[in-house]
Amino acid sequence: MSVQDTPGPRRAISAGVDWAKDNHAVCVLDGDGEPIERFTIPHNKTGLTRLNTLLDRHGVNDVGIERGDGPVIDALLGAGRTVFVIPPSQVKALRRRYGSAGNKDDRFDAYVLADTVRTDRRRLTPLLLDSEPTIALRKLCRARKDLVAHRVAVTNQLRAHLQTALPAVVDLFASLDSAVSLRFITRFTSQDALDRLSPKRLAAWLASVGYCGRADPAALHARVTDAARGADGEHGRALAGITHAYLATITTITAQIDVLAQQITEALTVHPDQQIFTSLPRSGTVRAARLLAEIGDARGRFPTPASLACLAGVAPSTRESGKARVVAFRWAVDKQLRDAVCDFAGDSRHSNAWAADLYRRARARGHDHPHCVRILARAWLDIIWKCWTTGTAYDPDRHRALQRLLDQDQKATG
Repeated sequence: MSVQDTPGPRRAISAGVDWAKDNHAVCVLDGDGEPIERFTIPHNKTGLTRLNTLLDRHGVNDVGIERGDGPVIDALLGAGRTVFVIPPSQVKALRRRYGSAGNKDDRFDAYVLADTVRTDRRRLTPLLLDSEPTIALRKLCRARKDLVAHRVAVTNQLRAHLQTALPAVVDLFASLDSAVSLRFITRFTSQDALDRLSPKRLAAWLASVGYCGRADPAALHARVTDAARGADGEHGRALAGITHAYLATITTITAQIDVLAQQITEALTVHPDQQIFTSLPRSGTVRAARLLAEIGDARGRFPTPASLACLAGVAPSTRESGKARVVAFRWAVDKQLRDAVCDFAGDSRHSNAWAADLYRRARARGHDHPHCVRILARAWLDIIWKCWTTGTAYDPDRHRALQRLLDQDQKATG
């Protein structure tokens, strides 16, 4: 047998799955990129069983897909396959490799996914799933965040309604959705009810609800009387019904937020990594839970702190061409992770001297607040990644940069 006839190593067979709501297009390629089989499976138990049966028939181990969760992922990982998640934005760009039109087609996208796994496997990172407790905690935190956004939206609707129905109560207390504000509006829902209110009666009512604000009842009553009048009479009573509807919605949402917060606390308490995130300054419970949930507990997903920072969107994106060099905001990120990291970093400066110094120096360089928070978040992720990979809690006494800063302050004041 000549050297030319000597068979080389057999190339692995790959597959691509184009995810859809009801049906999934699948393409299986041989080692040279030629389609072996194309088929479509329904999104049900029978379809997922058929998917694994056909992939087993062709000896497929590597599969490309556009999303990293759901029943299809569970079925593929359960069968012991290696899954590579290629986001839709990348698939859109990859279509240009095969034609200038770049049109969206499910069968073609399945081919693109399979061929990308075949040719670029060394550049792709296999999907690593977090543990079930972490996934459950992530769902709880995101559900609570969604409900908070709904409460803000309904509160804004209530504020817009009260601007004409009862202007005196809009800015009476610190926030419209505070407990005392909602109870006040529930008790005094029309201008006619406010007209019967005196400083003495207002003081008595505030005492009955345990009001602990600093405002004097006489000053609050002055705000009521000085404000523009709302609707009264029959028209006022009609608008009061709308007010009650908004109040009931806000009360229900708030109650469910509290329920989810309690579940988050319970889930965080028993999580193996809870001490890592609760040890961070001003992390609290919900904030620590969000950080843990969004970073996860699959250590192999982030081999370096830079990989974590890039996914979190706190590392800038640099583009260079010739003499031009542009450092820009990073858009292709995990927005939930970025929100959790920046929320923590922005508040940490209020109790950590090192964080406050980093933020202050960034402001001195002319950066705006969001940019400074991202700079601070990038620095924090180096520390968080180290604690996360070693399984140790954050210890301010071992934070060298913080201790140097504290020593400088002590010498300056001494």
